[in-house]
Amino acid sequence: MNLSTQTLSVLVIASLVLGASALAYALMAAGLFKKHPDGPLAVTEELQEVLDKQAHHAQRLEQAVRRLAAESKRQNAALKGAVQHVGMVRYDAFEDVGGRLSFSCALLDDRGDGVVITSINGRQDTRVYAKPINGGRSSHNLSEEEVAAIQQANAARPREAVSAG
Repeated sequence: MNLSTQTLSVLVIASLVLGASALAYALMAAGLFKKHPDGPLAVTEELQEVLDKQAHHAQRLEQAVRRLAAESKRQNAALKGAVQHVGMVRYDAFEDVGGRLSFSCALLDDRGDGVVITSINGRQDTRVYAKPINGGRSSHNLSEEEVAAIQQANAARPREAVSAG
């Protein structure tokens, strides 16, 4: 589950408000709030100590949330360059060789960059070709099977990434 920084911040603030409310209620029930002649309530030393500890815990929690948000952002950026979308087409390259042992496989990242690998299986030998893909396209001539493999991989990419690429 990925939560945005804003969502995490709202959750932290809400938990701090709820915690402070519960703490205030517990302190009032325990009698740590005293009536002050000049104002409605005075803070005892014990209460001030508890509030200071809570403030310290809140600061540590906020720092942890910031670290988590930064790490999440770093990981999301790293994942954009990882192979995430794969398309594969198997076929018979020659009439006299069956079993659909030839294939074209497109391996693309989230930007549509990657490679299409083609293996052509014959009776005597197998040949392997690799062609670079940038933005879902290649500057090299592509076979029908390679185009189909790239289209399969692109179908797994988010719509906005495909239209941008």
